[in-house]
Amino acid sequence: MHAIGIDIGGTKIAGALVDEFGTIIRSDRQPSPAGDPREIEDVVVAMINGLAAGEEVCAAGVAAAGFIDSAQSTVYYAPNINWRNEPFRDALEARLDLPVIIENDANAAGWAEFRYGAGRLYSDMVTLTIGTGVGGAIVAGDKLFRGGFGAAAELGHLRLVPDGLPCGCGARGCIEQYGSGRALLRIANDFADAGGIGLGLAAARQRRGKLTGKDVGRLIEEHDGGALAALRQLGNSLGQACASLGAVLDPQIFVIGGGVSAAGNLLLDPIRVAYLEHLPARGYHPEPEFAVAELVNDAGVVGAADLARLHAAGA
Repeated sequence: MHAIGIDIGGTKIAGALVDEFGTIIRSDRQPSPAGDPREIEDVVVAMINGLAAGEEVCAAGVAAAGFIDSAQSTVYYAPNINWRNEPFRDALEARLDLPVIIENDANAAGWAEFRYGAGRLYSDMVTLTIGTGVGGAIVAGDKLFRGGFGAAAELGHLRLVPDGLPCGCGARGCIEQYGSGRALLRIANDFADAGGIGLGLAAARQRRGKLTGKDVGRLIEEHDGGALAALRQLGNSLGQACASLGAVLDPQIFVIGGGVSAAGNLLLDPIRVAYLEHLPARGYHPEPEFAVAELVNDAGVVGAADLARLHAAGA
């Protein structure tokens, strides 16, 4: 039976009707009124009703950035939306003739990769989503790991550098400050300032007045020395983080998603090298695979729909 997945972002709300094989039957996208929780509720209800029209639908799953309780019901805190202890599932179910679950967006995307993407052949997986920040998801023993209060797998806030760069979470030295798309842009600007191998980056910055993520991505595709060096530095940080995660979680595969993952092995290779350099007791057990996420922009809606379907089935 079909399920519906909704992915609430800061600028858009995406939705899809998804079958049990992870295939999107039809989809919708609307602007996100992020400043008004009641308007978001209205948009989500209208989207679910529209996607469900004329179909047999068993459940709906809604993914959003933030802390979600372990019952997949209440949004403790959402950074892009004015939600604080918001009983969002109850609000939606009061207006819909469907069971609903609420899930963290990185968990939903990671679950989609586990079920239908790069992690589908494994039982234990860690996903890192490299975007403006760093998101994460953990699957252990075929189960999505949410922790005791539902707020586990905030992997971007793993402490990497003691007393390092300040992070938006209030701590210092988080992996998000060294392994994100924003970090890549900062590193690229540092290379542009230094000249030498950063001359290509400096030239791109001069043409536009500032260096953008698209500029860095294009230069990586062109194998510009400075852009590749910035990417290697990013990969080194991510590899160190993966080594710490590997020591705790022992995953069979790390799946790397987000916009920066488009670099493929140019990113994965330095991650692998740094992982092995920092892994405790290297060589005494099998090493995990590293792969790029496969579902890209559809992962959130596909994962949310599948988690809703499993919830409805009592799984």
